[in-house]
Amino acid sequence: MLTPTDTPTDTVPLTGPLDAAALRRAALPLTVTVDEEARARVERGRRLFHALRHGPGGTDRRIYGADTGFGALVGYAGRTDDADQCDNTLAHLGAGQGPDLPPGIVRASLLLRTRSLAQGLSGVSAEVVDRLAAMFATTFAPAVPRYGSVGASGDLIPLAYATQALRGRGHAYVNGDRMPAGEALTAAGLRPLALDGRDALALVNGTSVTTAATALALDAVRAAHRSLTALTCLLTDLLGCDTGFLDADLLRAYGHPGTVDVGGRMRRTLAGGTPSGTRPLQEPYSIRCAPQLLGAAEDALRHVDGVVAADLAGVSDNPLFFPGTGTGTGTGTGTEDAAVGKVVHGGNFFGQPAAFAADLLASVTAQLGNLAERQLDLLVDPARNGGLPPMLATEPGAQHGLQGVQLAGTAFVAEIRRAATPAGMQSLPTNLHNQDVVPFGTQAALRAHDTAELLGLLCGSLALGLRQAAHVGARRPTAPRCGELLDSLADAIPPVDPDRPLDSDVRAAARLLVRYARP
Repeated sequence: MLTPTDTPTDTVPLTGPLDAAALRRAALPLTVTVDEEARARVERGRRLFHALRHGPGGTDRRIYGADTGFGALVGYAGRTDDADQCDNTLAHLGAGQGPDLPPGIVRASLLLRTRSLAQGLSGVSAEVVDRLAAMFATTFAPAVPRYGSVGASGDLIPLAYATQALRGRGHAYVNGDRMPAGEALTAAGLRPLALDGRDALALVNGTSVTTAATALALDAVRAAHRSLTALTCLLTDLLGCDTGFLDADLLRAYGHPGTVDVGGRMRRTLAGGTPSGTRPLQEPYSIRCAPQLLGAAEDALRHVDGVVAADLAGVSDNPLFFPGTGTGTGTGTGTEDAAVGKVVHGGNFFGQPAAFAADLLASVTAQLGNLAERQLDLLVDPARNGGLPPMLATEPGAQHGLQGVQLAGTAFVAEIRRAATPAGMQSLPTNLHNQDVVPFGTQAALRAHDTAELLGLLCGSLALGLRQAAHVGARRPTAPRCGELLDSLADAIPPVDPDRPLDSDVRAAARLLVRYARP
């Protein structure tokens, strides 16, 4: 059993912004450190919360969630006892449905939530941040249903399930086993988290699930993009295509920076290669226009990079507490005191940037999937693959080679296309029209995460086809880097001779490509 006393595999500080690598690592035990600077920020924010609520004029100062109802019921008084107000925050949000989210997404979401709270603007207690940080040294992961968030007022329902599990309610996973949350906490060596109303609201009132899922999806699509760029080069070399379509002057004339950069990467991968001289003057678009397609994807991914970086560095919560100047009379009224600070009620829990970014990511994923599927189709077609056997079968008819893999790849593309309908503009009013416009960022992000996995499998399918093409008669790559990639695939995957189930081979190729693609 893994407990907080075991040695975690990595360390993540809460001093600066997170990145996708940190969110990936959160799937496994790691050390999350709360340094003195972060703790000082959190404690200062907590003191400000208490000063604004209970200091001069505090009896008249209303702070959302501390002494009020929630959402459309903000005009009504909340519960007077702090512990009861925590229950008041969370109980009604236990309305999620559907299968559990992957534990890796849940833990990444909680890492992002912990980092946001550690900025000291949420007014939470330092113990909350410390106890959240301690959780990451274990395999504990709350069980969180997939459906129920609209991506506004934060990911309320999924984060409420996560928070309840940390309190010992609901269900959770330890070492991959699902069990009642109280048992899971005990197995992980953790104690149930005690919260007041401000703590509870701060844990649920942010877009951490949306941002984490978008960041993880972006990371996966970036890996697939780099993989597909390399696989396109290997396809070009195996078939002996002329590489004029990568000419630097040609691509500069196109005018798009992503295309210029991708073209340069492809030329370096194909350096030292020699065309066969037997191919048509102009290749099909899936080869000839690959730098333009992959370059447009690169430009779009750079936009998503910026959105995700801003979300990972920002604070998503409501309300927020900002310290004052430290000077003045200390007799301010309303929500602001020049000496003490201010509480601001607003909408930093609104996940519209991530919703738009995730929708764009899904569109990129769909077109990259189209490219991978069309390249695999070209490769198995004897009319276009330079005379290789149909379906790359060693004995067509008696063997069927990549026929099943191509069928599955076609299904993957259809699923990606079905899921690529934008979610970020499909607003529906809810909550007595308090939430009268919502971004549906959670749906966009989780959908992008799902389709990114399918894109990885499409890349694995194409890689398997390229490995098989070399077995059934394609020439040895003439570019050294292409040869190295083919050798890596051949070392990991035996030739399809005779036929065998290839599902595990596709997954193995996909995993190899991720390792190859990540810096």
